[in-house]
Amino acid sequence: MNPSGTRIMDADAIRRAVTRIAHEILERQKGVEGLVLIGIIQRGDLLARRLAEQIKTIEGAAPPVGALDITFHRDDTQRVQPSSGRASHLPFDLNGKRVVLVDDVLYTGRTVRAALDELNDYGRPRQIQLAVLVDRGHRELPIHADFVGKNVPTARREQVAVHLREHGDPEDAIWLLRPEEGGVHGTGA
Repeated sequence: MNPSGTRIMDADAIRRAVTRIAHEILERQKGVEGLVLIGIIQRGDLLARRLAEQIKTIEGAAPPVGALDITFHRDDTQRVQPSSGRASHLPFDLNGKRVVLVDDVLYTGRTVRAALDELNDYGRPRQIQLAVLVDRGHRELPIHADFVGKNVPTARREQVAVHLREHGDPEDAIWLLRPEEGGVHGTGA
């Protein structure tokens, strides 16, 4: 079932954005040596895996991929859903690595701040960059994305719903929802 709202990206647009971001990461990082991708759990980790697959297609080697649960570092826990039950999984040493942190939607910046706090528990990377599928503006913290699939200016009352097949959604799509349209998830912070 699709939400009512405006579809801002379909499966092909998402695939093209992931391909472009993968190329931009490789260009900026000059290959996969010392590079790791870490996705923020619920959809960022799925996107990190897609990016790693695309990088492997382009470069012949995939960077290691990890998943980060930021639940305990959130400062807005009264507003967020409880953790999916999946714990952080970083099967590599972070010290000295070039990290690309991956999330689906960048909004206020609070999710990214929580992710940076969680990463500090695992080591000291050489560099951290941020890749997001959608940047919707409205930052409350001085955080910006280094790699962006699509900039989507929104009103604060609007929300962005990211659907990914790997998450159990019926299709890959991104929807802009207004309050009267309901059915909101994947809104990013």
